[in-house]
Amino acid sequence: MLLSSASTLAPSAAKASVRVLAGVVLAGAAVSGAHAQNAKIGFVNTDRIFRDAAPAKAAQAKIEGDFKKRDAELQDIAARLRTSSERLDKDSAVLSETDRVRRQRELSDLDKDFQRKRREFQEDLNQRRNEELATVLDRANRVIKQIAEQEGYDLVLQEAVVVSPRVDITEKVINALNNGAK
Repeated sequence: MLLSSASTLAPSAAKASVRVLAGVVLAGAAVSGAHAQNAKIGFVNTDRIFRDAAPAKAAQAKIEGDFKKRDAELQDIAARLRTSSERLDKDSAVLSETDRVRRQRELSDLDKDFQRKRREFQEDLNQRRNEELATVLDRANRVIKQIAEQEGYDLVLQEAVVVSPRVDITEKVINALNNGAK
């Protein structure tokens, strides 16, 4: 309630509310300091899971296979565009004004078509990649929860500025994912 009401207060009152909230959090941390010393904390590097875990590699291979044909088509259009542009540059001195304008228009149309198809391809690829990575992340989160419950972790973080190797459980998560854990 304190945070939601702080947004409607004047800036100085909001700062004061945040300071009070921070004080309450720090006081709570100080009181439970004895308990915090016994807390078991873990860290998981999500980027490494996306890079090294077998399900992530399989998802990437599947995406590449699914988009290979469209990528080849785009490369073909790019090659045609490049060839047409070079031919126009080479022939422009001997072409009539009408032919030169017609070929420039054709080149411009081909370029617009290429840009549209490339943009659609990139959007589709990004959407598919996000869907696949969300599936991998969901599996990883279930594995992290299993490991946390089995090994008695009180807190597992996925984002941190500095991480000690002794709290990094990424390798355990990757191994569990690689061994088919769900």
